[in-house]
Amino acid sequence: MTGNAQARVLIAGGGPVGLFAALVLAHHGIASVVVEADADVCDGSRAICISRRSLQILDRVGAAAPFLAHGLHWRYGRSYLGSRQVFELTMPQSDGDRFPPFINLQQNRAEKFLRDACARSGLVDVQWSSKIVRLDTSEHGLTAHVEGAAGVRHLSAEWLIAADGARSTIRDALGLRLEGNSYDSRYLIADIEMQCDWPTERKVWFDPASNPGSTVIMHRQPENVWRIDYQLRPEQDSEAELQDEQIRQRIATHLAFVGLNCDWRLLWKSLYQARTLSLRHYVHGRVIFAGDAAHLVPIFGVRGLNSGLDDAMNLAWKLAYVLKGITAAPLLASYDKERKDAYEDNIASAIKSTWFMSPPSEGFVLARDAVLELATRFPQFRPLIDPRQSSAHRYRSAAILENPDCALIGWPLPEVRLADGRSIHEWLGPEFSTLSIADASSEVSIRDRIELGIGVRQIELPGRLLPPSGLALRPGQIVVIRPDSYVAACAVSGDDALRAIAMSIGVTETLGVFADA
Repeated sequence: MTGNAQARVLIAGGGPVGLFAALVLAHHGIASVVVEADADVCDGSRAICISRRSLQILDRVGAAAPFLAHGLHWRYGRSYLGSRQVFELTMPQSDGDRFPPFINLQQNRAEKFLRDACARSGLVDVQWSSKIVRLDTSEHGLTAHVEGAAGVRHLSAEWLIAADGARSTIRDALGLRLEGNSYDSRYLIADIEMQCDWPTERKVWFDPASNPGSTVIMHRQPENVWRIDYQLRPEQDSEAELQDEQIRQRIATHLAFVGLNCDWRLLWKSLYQARTLSLRHYVHGRVIFAGDAAHLVPIFGVRGLNSGLDDAMNLAWKLAYVLKGITAAPLLASYDKERKDAYEDNIASAIKSTWFMSPPSEGFVLARDAVLELATRFPQFRPLIDPRQSSAHRYRSAAILENPDCALIGWPLPEVRLADGRSIHEWLGPEFSTLSIADASSEVSIRDRIELGIGVRQIELPGRLLPPSGLALRPGQIVVIRPDSYVAACAVSGDDALRAIAMSIGVTETLGVFADA
């Protein structure tokens, strides 16, 4: 059976990155069709650690509540050499933070929450058990040949977001290759159900008796599910290690080692190999790559899912502006620049963590083991064991207007509590916002729109509240905040702020031409 349909945006991949991209587009009034090869959300825990930054952008589109209600909040971690603790991780948490540094939540739960949010939006059509088998592209759009239970149908769209994972069929269809490195180290990953009163924190054992010469990682998940990752040695066969009986034996050995003598059952298993790979560019004509389809990073520091959500947020608001006619396609070059730079930052930290968790040579093994042994006796060596968890990145592109007098530029707006107890982020509009100090002696005023229809929400803070921690503003200074909550510019007048907004989205031809509200 053959059918034809049309959409403005087609999204390949119904995982968390694809669903979140669809949700952000819906937040801006843009409908999309998501095509997913599987019949439903994924099985198993997969990516489980969701960062504060990810929670912040989920909240921007009204999707954070179920994540916070069901996820397990955590900020501490412990590392051991054998059974001796050698490092304690404490991630920062201040009174102004609405969200914890991380929550643990199984990826299949995260996908369900995003799927439900997409359904509530009324602008997202998720087509399960469907896969793109052929893609025809042109300068003006594309046609996807989608195979499903009813046969092959043709779906036309203006743009395609490729969020179809590490084995991206869209990447293959365009003849594109990821570039970078793969590491020999392999980890077997298992979910088990177990009653245990241990707190929610990251635990890592180096050279434990349960896995000599290698490492074991444990994370608590909701509903008494525990995630156990253990490193395989080079001589161990992957297929043999993936057998249920062998996995149960290994897990039982480790639980006995750490003193957990309780009943448990195996729920899910997988095999992982660390990779640092990326496309050279993420924008290819009308096809734009995001998440694992664009880049792969090691699990150490939990950067994969969180960087993918940041990809989706960065891309979707810019694509929405292009589709609305507010700006033109060249704005998408800033997505390519900003997220490729973020990948490079991620890799710089992730490689250090990977070398420590999975040393690539005997020399690295000796250096790592020496640090661990010294850390048992000398505290000054313990920071070298820091896993360098995922964090926000500073953007530098044509969509960011540099200003040496404003340290906020290029960073996400800090979480600051106002006098009424609300976060400053709760005042932000769905599109651009401006932030300034209310000053009776100043005539600073922001008009609501420029002629192309960019919504701008003005936020004036009483001077007596400032400068709060992390947000130093001066009277007359106006901070311009993008739809992804990044600070795009600092201005000195209302018209200057609106010009900065126009410049940050590449609309330079309308500078100085503004419409009153």
